[in-house]
Amino acid sequence: MEIIKTVREMQEISIEQKQKGKNIGFVPTMGYLHEGHLSLIRKAKEMSDIVITSIYVNPTQFAPNEDFSRYPRDFERDKELAEKAGSDFIFYPSDNEMYPNGFDTMVLVDTVTKKFEGEKRPTHFNGVATVVTKLFNAVMPNIAFFGQKDYQQTLVIKKLVEDLLFPISIYIVPTLRQSDGLAMSSRNVYLSTYERTRADIIYRTLITAKEAILKGEKRRKIINAIMLNSLRSEPLVKIDYASAADANDLSEPEEFNSGQLVVLLIAVYIGKTRLIDNMLVTIPQF
Repeated sequence: MEIIKTVREMQEISIEQKQKGKNIGFVPTMGYLHEGHLSLIRKAKEMSDIVITSIYVNPTQFAPNEDFSRYPRDFERDKELAEKAGSDFIFYPSDNEMYPNGFDTMVLVDTVTKKFEGEKRPTHFNGVATVVTKLFNAVMPNIAFFGQKDYQQTLVIKKLVEDLLFPISIYIVPTLRQSDGLAMSSRNVYLSTYERTRADIIYRTLITAKEAILKGEKRRKIINAIMLNSLRSEPLVKIDYASAADANDLSEPEEFNSGQLVVLLIAVYIGKTRLIDNMLVTIPQF
């Protein structure tokens, strides 16, 4: 496995691989890899000839009051894990390489970023869209792999690729979970031992709401209330949002239709740690 640190070298390698007829799979990450990331790399290895994993903690998607400076980093550990999972290259650029002096362009995806994460973190998706655009231009993949855990982000990326005509397929890999259902996340390491024992309330809440839908509940506000009441049963939880929405565009009708694919979205603080999760469920046709 090779470590590539400049955009020019990354582009040259990708062009060379494509000239050889190789299909390039790309897994963008912010490092501190866990099994969720590794599942993306393994899926990329299964579906591609060459796998490129990027490790870059992107400053533009963090607000000034967020955890950029303390976001967990361990490149030597990440390198070993990525190689074992099947990555052929790691793209590991510096901040100066990604945002050189004089950088003055941001990418904006509009409608799908207006609510939920976009409302709570107003500059977040501008940073995501910008860095993903730059990574796509550096790596030039045929297919890019993202995790379902960041559900709204996957919609942003799909819209970005569609609107800016990137010749890239997007593959979404299901969320990998701990034994108690907690979604794997680099931020889980922030949880204290006691907080970790209480964090399963997120998954249990999603399951409770899903079961209500499968029993026939279609009213959005009732589904939301089920999630809110469940989360409020845990004193450690501070709720950012708990909402049901159309899985394709995040619209919020008063009542969902039979056969409609719905996403249940949760963002909460457990202590000082902010965690997000989601679950897809189809409204049954009785």
